Amino acid sequence: MTGGLVATLFGDPFAVMNTVGLVAFALVGASKAVREEFDLFGVAVVGLAMAFAGGVTRDLLVARIPLALRSPVEILLGLVGVALAVGLSAWLASPDEHPVTLVADAVGLAAFATTGAIVATDAGVSAFGVVAVATINAVGGGALADILLDRSPFILFEDFYASCAVIGGIAYWLVGALGGPSGVAAAACATVTVGLRLVAVARGWRLPTAKRFGDRFGG
Repeated sequence: MTGGLVATLFGDPFAVMNTVGLVAFALVGASKAVREEFDLFGVAVVGLAMAFAGGVTRDLLVARIPLALRSPVEILLGLVGVALAVGLSAWLASPDEHPVTLVADAVGLAAFATTGAIVATDAGVSAFGVVAVATINAVGGGALADILLDRSPFILFEDFYASCAVIGGIAYWLVGALGGPSGVAAAACATVTVGLRLVAVARGWRLPTAKRFGDRFGG
């Protein structure tokens, strides 16, 4: 039984990316709730919301029952991420700003952009649909988590975040369009997304705001 589970996990790009994404995003969302001094129930709600909202939206867009409602393993993986966040809070003053959490966020973004692209491709949607579903899967959970935390969704600000998922989704589609196998396309999407996000964090990349763009070119 254990051998079969390992074979499934490491032989299926979707399973691998979905597992990584659920744990990583639950960790990130729960860490944000810890910072806001939510109780343990609130921490779990925000963590699970960040882990599952994007995937549920993805599944609804391609007309299938959300995976989170069909597999109890999904919930367990999310709770693992929540538990990790609570553990980190025991020895970190600001777990949501720690490099471990920032890297987890980048990894989760890449993993969910990839799972979204895989599901969209299997559903037979257009190139735009692949990129759109990949992006929604990647950033939908974070947007809902911010709303629960009474913040404007992070993805709507000037930080270079959702753009990484968009470019990753394009990379997935391009590899597939050129005849590459799904595993290679998944690896390309994940690598491009996580690489861009980590570089953006390290170098402080930001998209210009409309006001700044207008001030610069409007005279």
